[in-house]
Amino acid sequence: MNPLMLPLAQQFGGTNGFLGTRGSLMLDVVFLAMFAVVPLLALSIYVVKYRRAYDLHKKLQIVMGTVLLLAVVAFEVDMQFLTVWEERAEPSPYFSSQSKWSCPAGISLLVHLMFAVPTFVLWIVVMVQALRLFASPPKPGKHSLSHMLWGKLAAVGMVGTAVTGWIFYYLAFAAV
Repeated sequence: MNPLMLPLAQQFGGTNGFLGTRGSLMLDVVFLAMFAVVPLLALSIYVVKYRRAYDLHKKLQIVMGTVLLLAVVAFEVDMQFLTVWEERAEPSPYFSSQSKWSCPAGISLLVHLMFAVPTFVLWIVVMVQALRLFASPPKPGKHSLSHMLWGKLAAVGMVGTAVTGWIFYYLAFAAV
């Protein structure tokens, strides 16, 4: 049988996504999830900064943090054990398995990881500190200035993670 006629999952390993690219199911889920996270993050910042809706901000952050944690765990299980992303990326003109980390897709993945890993850690630290140091129900306090600084850095990191993730996804799995 012609290999081009085989389903993507048989060609590349893992479960196929739903966006019509070479991405796996979890790659597609995370790709789209970031389109929801970035506006929700902006909304969360808006409600706390301009509406002083501290409890809503807290709830939005906990929901986003929980969803992102579950998505990251599922994504990592998929990438480490189920999907051979390099095989899925091989047809891309921007990827080469011979120069995996020096081709455009590989470089974009490294840049993405430079945002994603520190942002993941920072997001957890900011959330844990907020839960520990703010009153319940939440209101401004001694921890507010620190929380605003680290929260802004986490938000910038999250936007950077999303944008660099979208670029990597395109270069590795959508480009033809």
